[in-house]
Amino acid sequence: MLIRALIVLLVVLNLGAAAWWLTRPAPEPAPPPELPAGVARLQLVGEDAPTASTAPSPVPAAVPRLPAVCFSLGPFTSDAAATQAKDALGADLLRVQLREAPGASASGYQVVMPPAASLEEAQATAARIGAAGFDDFLVVRQGEQANGIALGRYRSRDAAERRLAELQAGGFTAQLQPVGRAGPSLWWLDAGATEGADPAALARRASSAAPQPLECTALR
Repeated sequence: MLIRALIVLLVVLNLGAAAWWLTRPAPEPAPPPELPAGVARLQLVGEDAPTASTAPSPVPAAVPRLPAVCFSLGPFTSDAAATQAKDALGADLLRVQLREAPGASASGYQVVMPPAASLEEAQATAARIGAAGFDDFLVVRQGEQANGIALGRYRSRDAAERRLAELQAGGFTAQLQPVGRAGPSLWWLDAGATEGADPAALARRASSAAPQPLECTALR
């Protein structure tokens, strides 16, 4: 019986070894040896060439559209009105910038001393002005500037400021006043649009006067 059991055991072991040999996984191929830096690997005939990097190429930056026609819209009486017109046109304009235009300047400038408490005090001050070597002055006897002293009227601001500086250096509290009322500032929209845009139609939408031609190089 013992011999028979040993024979059966050997048969079972042989069958198990044969089954393992037939079902074992294929061995992993050994990795190729590392090549020195700068040495290319040999490629067999029919072997696929190595694929290039799949990293996405950089997307070129979009080229901004350039205005083909440029013009100025306005005038607007305030910054807020010009901004409202800009918002009304929206994306119809490629470039737009606000520009302030100063109003009309004063017609002249005068140098004066403010009214004194009395005519006698104004005359005493005028006497001191004359004694200091100044001429071209006059005591004002009526109106809002009564008992004041007029010290000259000038067309240019530079000349009036020179006169003012001389009097102040002599110890007199003179002042510079514009003659005539300066006009308020006006606002314009300097704009650029694509080819085929209708500046007149855009002006009507912006409640502007007729558009004025503008060199596109003026748009920063």
